[in-house]
Amino acid sequence: MASVAENRHVGNEIKLHSITFVWEERMLELDHMAIAARTLSEGTEAVESKLGIQLQKGGRHNVFGTHNMLLGLEDGLYLEVIAIDPNADLPGRARCFDLDGFDEFPKLQNWICRTANIAPFLRRYPHAGTALQLQRDNLRWQMSATENGIFPYDNRFPAVIEWQCEDHPAAMLEPSGLRLNRLVVVHPEAVMLENELESELEEPRVVFETGETELRAEFTARNGKKVFL
Repeated sequence: MASVAENRHVGNEIKLHSITFVWEERMLELDHMAIAARTLSEGTEAVESKLGIQLQKGGRHNVFGTHNMLLGLEDGLYLEVIAIDPNADLPGRARCFDLDGFDEFPKLQNWICRTANIAPFLRRYPHAGTALQLQRDNLRWQMSATENGIFPYDNRFPAVIEWQCEDHPAAMLEPSGLRLNRLVVVHPEAVMLENELESELEEPRVVFETGETELRAEFTARNGKKVFL
């Protein structure tokens, strides 16, 4: 288990192992990526088969009626597989990441960026939704959510999260050795989306391409092998 002894959250700073993240008010940082699935077992099997790495148990999100499995990545990132929890009560709102309408093979569906203060970001980008307060075990956070569960640009606009806890989830996961090389955000209006986020996001691993909407991720494993999602 990765050590969390060096993790702390003070003001706009959170420490993850030996990495320190410091946010400015107008700054986003890549936090994690979400793979949507019709069922959690289907999504877990698909990702484990593709990556050759076992996922770790996540938890339940009562506000959305969802549950997930997790994979720790290098550089303080992580990957989640998320699906509707059949044992949860029906939520009083649309589920995140368009899971209510999802009926496909498991796929990379959303990317999530963290910020030190979600409120001013959502004031600047009201179309990105409103902030919901969420909690699971010792984790507390606010996350943007839209009324229909779909973010702008056909879900290619990032969800935004503000962690309100000492320990980042990635610090509690076994490291997989997978390192993200590129996250490709593809959309017919990719140039417009990139321009919209230009003043907020400085992340060379995130690239924007014009085309039919999709997300693609390229990783390098410990043995140097390239892996794609």
